[in-house]
Amino acid sequence: MGRQPSSKPTSFDIAYLAGVSQPTVSRALRGSRSVSLATRQRIEAIARELNYSVDKNASSLRSQRSNTIALLFFEDPTPDESNINPFFLAMLGSITRQCGARGLDLLISFQKMEDDWHVRYQDSHRADGLILLGYGDYTLYARRLTELVDHGTHFVRWGSVGEATIGPTVGSDNIGAGRLAGEHLLGIGRRRIAFLGQADEHYPEFADRYRGLCDAMATSGIAPDPALQVDALTAEDAGHAAARTLIARARPFDAIFAASDLIAIGAMRALAEAGLSVPDDVAIVGFDDIPAASLTTPPLTTIMQDMKGAGQLLIDTLVAQIEGKDRPASMLPARLVVRRSAGA
Repeated sequence: MGRQPSSKPTSFDIAYLAGVSQPTVSRALRGSRSVSLATRQRIEAIARELNYSVDKNASSLRSQRSNTIALLFFEDPTPDESNINPFFLAMLGSITRQCGARGLDLLISFQKMEDDWHVRYQDSHRADGLILLGYGDYTLYARRLTELVDHGTHFVRWGSVGEATIGPTVGSDNIGAGRLAGEHLLGIGRRRIAFLGQADEHYPEFADRYRGLCDAMATSGIAPDPALQVDALTAEDAGHAAARTLIARARPFDAIFAASDLIAIGAMRALAEAGLSVPDDVAIVGFDDIPAASLTTPPLTTIMQDMKGAGQLLIDTLVAQIEGKDRPASMLPARLVVRRSAGA
């Protein structure tokens, strides 16, 4: 049986008639831009029909901020069973400092993507907004992001930035970074460059890095060989397995660009097992500049992302949302750190 409107209309009545949640109604009637224009107009029209007026005292109480930000990590496979990508651990320091500078408390929570975290945090009021780090398969993640947007939840995520970006996003220029890696490898005389990483719609950051590599090769008049691309996720074991697959294909290659440092470290182990020398036989470039990258033998050339800028932009973007302001997606440049695995 449908909801029966009460004698005095409420925001729940409007939510039922509009087919949205009650918090979405509240945000729409406050004029929040986190609710789409079409939805705001539909809610406002229903409110007028019901002669609904906002209870300003209750609204003021509800709008009080906790001055707390929730940072949600999503699990990634790691060799130490922490299930947290070491790249995101490095970013944590930057986010913590930015929160401290603004007088914000930081609530850190570890989540599984398949859990109902998106529902649990929408209505708990434990935090004013969410920072999302890590996501695994983007096609699953995208559905959760769409729900957050539809619900009017304040959030910002670290990830791929592009035309299909869902919700406020901060990320690196992955295409530019891939191009940078490719240009460096070409500059030291490598021509048969392999890519280890799942380069498809499930992992758009990896796909952009591969695209940048292919752009650099095309600019030099070299056609990328599809047989030199091997899927791998961010784990040493995955990099090791991918490099073994690459070697088994018996297609010549003289360089590897790995979509992450963990993949690169695993690949270096497989190359050594096959009797291939780094960098003499195969130069290798990673991505992320995690602490272990400088400790490999030889030290790993890699792409460094802007941790300080990332922390600042994530907090700035989220605070702007909480204050009802819109900010465009932000893309940060990355830089190459040259070590002995490729050219130093």
